Amino acid sequence: MTTPEPRPSSTTALPVIAPRGEFDLDNLSPLEAQIETAIAVSPGLVLDASGITFADSMFLRLILATHQRTDLRIAAPSPTVARLLGVVGADTFLQVHPTVEAARTA
Repeated sequence: MTTPEPRPSSTTALPVIAPRGEFDLDNLSPLEAQIETAIAVSPGLVLDASGITFADSMFLRLILATHQRTDLRIAAPSPTVARLLGVVGADTFLQVHPTVEAARTA
């Protein structure tokens, strides 16, 4: 996981968090803490989801809760994340972008 960047101004982009690996009830806490840190200093964040190999309903709960609280942009979702978002229809209202750069500049 990466450390969130400083609070963006009108000329800087949102911080990017790039978690890697599997995310379920047993190992979601570090990602949740990282998201909390990012949104405490920024009006939103980009979640680079390209490195997520497994995600369950607890991950989905975290994503939906984050979406309700801030400007969440999901970038480059892995096939696992794309499938999860598609199965529940979350891809119809979440901001999903093909690349991190597209998400940062949206």
